Amino acid sequence: MSNKSENKMTDTMVSKEFDAIIIGAGFGGLYMLRKLRDELGLNACVFEKASDVGGTWYWNRYPGAMSDTESFVYCYSFDKDLLQDGNWARRYVHQPEILAYLNKVADRFELRRNIKFNTEVKGMHFNDATNLWEVETDKGDHVTAKYLVTAVGLLSQTNIPNIKGRDTFKGQFLHTGAWPQGVDLKGKRVGVVGTGSTGVQVITAVAPEVKHLTVFQRSPQYSVPARNDPVTPEEIADVKKQYDEIWAGVRNSIVAFGFEESTVPAMSVSEQERKAVFQKGWETGGGFRFMFETFCDVAVDPAANAAAAGFIRKKIAEIVKDPVTAQKLTPHDLYAKRPLCDSGYYQAFNQDNVFLEDLRDNPIAEITPKGVKMADGVEHELDVLIFATGFNAVDGNYTRLDLRGRDGVKINDQWKDGPTGYLAMTTANFPNMFMIMGPHGPFTNLPPSIETQVEFISDTIELMEKKHYVTIEAKPEAEKKWVSDCNDAANSTLFPKVDSWIFGRNVPGKANANMFYFGGLFAYRRVLDEVKASDYDGFVLRGPGATAKANTTMAAENSDA
Repeated sequence: MSNKSENKMTDTMVSKEFDAIIIGAGFGGLYMLRKLRDELGLNACVFEKASDVGGTWYWNRYPGAMSDTESFVYCYSFDKDLLQDGNWARRYVHQPEILAYLNKVADRFELRRNIKFNTEVKGMHFNDATNLWEVETDKGDHVTAKYLVTAVGLLSQTNIPNIKGRDTFKGQFLHTGAWPQGVDLKGKRVGVVGTGSTGVQVITAVAPEVKHLTVFQRSPQYSVPARNDPVTPEEIADVKKQYDEIWAGVRNSIVAFGFEESTVPAMSVSEQERKAVFQKGWETGGGFRFMFETFCDVAVDPAANAAAAGFIRKKIAEIVKDPVTAQKLTPHDLYAKRPLCDSGYYQAFNQDNVFLEDLRDNPIAEITPKGVKMADGVEHELDVLIFATGFNAVDGNYTRLDLRGRDGVKINDQWKDGPTGYLAMTTANFPNMFMIMGPHGPFTNLPPSIETQVEFISDTIELMEKKHYVTIEAKPEAEKKWVSDCNDAANSTLFPKVDSWIFGRNVPGKANANMFYFGGLFAYRRVLDEVKASDYDGFVLRGPGATAKANTTMAAENSDA
């Protein structure tokens, strides 16, 4: 690996005026920089608050952190040589490997020379007079750019519940989404609040090494085995031979996880066959595989969903030895959250050093200097308290910023009833601003969706530059229709019937709103192709290259705003 310090942008900005400013150096920001700088020849700058690349995978260093996507498709596909150079040790890729991969990409394309690290963006304002974005950072940078691209991540603004006495705890307080280096939990009394995807991973990983582990469960979870087995060089070579076909399949699928999704309804087969299919899914492993590879309607049909949920409930009863603990771990709602997989989660509760507190029956009364005190008066004394309580997902990294669009409209005001946007990449009143995985983006394996959006944004900016357009802006009616289409797609599934972060229900006071497009990646890509073929019918283009009609429409819409 090259000497990173030699490649990093210096602390003193080499320019105050850019063609494009990108916020974030994760999967989205790195590829966006590659497209704008190397393919379009634009003067682009990336601001990143971390000390190096990685985005979400820079901060989420907690024990057990791994992607729930299989390794061979949790990567970029845009460069065939990069695909052929790829390597992975196990079926699922862990955080250190993902971070090493993104470092490799940054080295390979010399991306760090256009990234300013340890720099957090504080304000982004659109100047109506100049049609430029003005960006301020915590390091005193004041820069402008024609284009602003936010690559701030879906899951990066940590959510820490405001529990009474939280700040009085004298031990070590941690959140999984901002995990410091050098944490040693061996032999300590540890408490974990939260049992979502992150909680399941960290609980499973730390249970064998801590002195005592108390799990504070807010909601029991359906989880299936990950089956994170080692892979052989022969298996990797076989994947590489088929990468063209694999990625074609990914782009033409619903969830983009690299497997063939079922077309068989669960109730179209006998109960015996249905159980056999679920058993095979359990043995194969993978949360998304279990939900989408077994049968085609687990996420949409109540009867199919009940069959899948019942199968997992029986597995919990078989695995967990103590019947009281098993009952606490057993969910009874719909199997309709982001599907989880694990490396021995339920088995961990068979260990003598692991204890479960079900917060539905015995809520946390307060956090004390010594630990956590329950409603029944029992106080769990702890050395370390870990919050695995997730994120203010999707829009949280926008609403925390001083982000203002045309006529000074604030994103917080525009999104006060829930985030809105057009195609998950733009929002009305914010010209020339593009969001990578903004509100109402595809509910999929993320890298293929990120690539899809980065390429659409790049194509759009290329058109802007060739035609000398000044601004591009989503039409309010197009945005309204897109949000409506996304809600219709969500309501055709069972997901809205369950409280989850997908609908903003994990953050008190946050507007409950659908955050995703459930139509599938193939349908999403088709929509983007149709938008380009229609000469960006859902947008208003203004400037010398725009038609008189477009300029007139923009003027009329601005006067009505």
